[in-house]
Amino acid sequence: MPWTRRHGGFTFAEHPDLPAPEARIIWRADIDPATLPVVIANHSAPVEESIELGQLLPWLRIATDTMGREHAVLSDGLRHLRIDIMAGSLTHARGAVLLHYEIWGSQTAARRLRTLERFLDLVRTGRFRAPLYPADPVIGRGLALLRVHDARASGASHREIGEALFGAQAVEAGWEGRTDHVRQRVRRMVKSARAMAQGGYRLLMRSK
Repeated sequence: MPWTRRHGGFTFAEHPDLPAPEARIIWRADIDPATLPVVIANHSAPVEESIELGQLLPWLRIATDTMGREHAVLSDGLRHLRIDIMAGSLTHARGAVLLHYEIWGSQTAARRLRTLERFLDLVRTGRFRAPLYPADPVIGRGLALLRVHDARASGASHREIGEALFGAQAVEAGWEGRTDHVRQRVRRMVKSARAMAQGGYRLLMRSK
């Protein structure tokens, strides 16, 4: 499918009605720095060094940009790996392939090494094993900001948002006078939710 640089920053968009666990979003490499560039070797290799494509098919989705370069995601619906094919083709490959992994730098290498470790573990075990995908501590805040954004879009007041997030009792005690910490917190969350919706979400993967 065609490459795009529109609002979301992904190579192609899944249908918005598709449940999140079934969606396979292929983020651009400049948005997701953990994307692992690989080259598919055009020569034979020892069997123990090759990867059978059939092992990857249950989780694999591929999109092709206007230059003919392939961008792939491997996902079980909860966890994902991003791979860019810098040379060669997964779409037209048959049987076993030999992959060369492109890793360089310091911070960039650290992110890609993590992806490589997860990829090789998937090939070896056939599973996206949870220990290799620790919970992201910012997810809880991100979900809260999403709720705030949706509430504001539906016309909810700051106080109504505060009651939904923290409870009516907390709002009653922390909304007026010198103890207005709950109201101030809601104001900050509304501001952050607005910034996130206006493009700040693109920084989430870069910050990991």
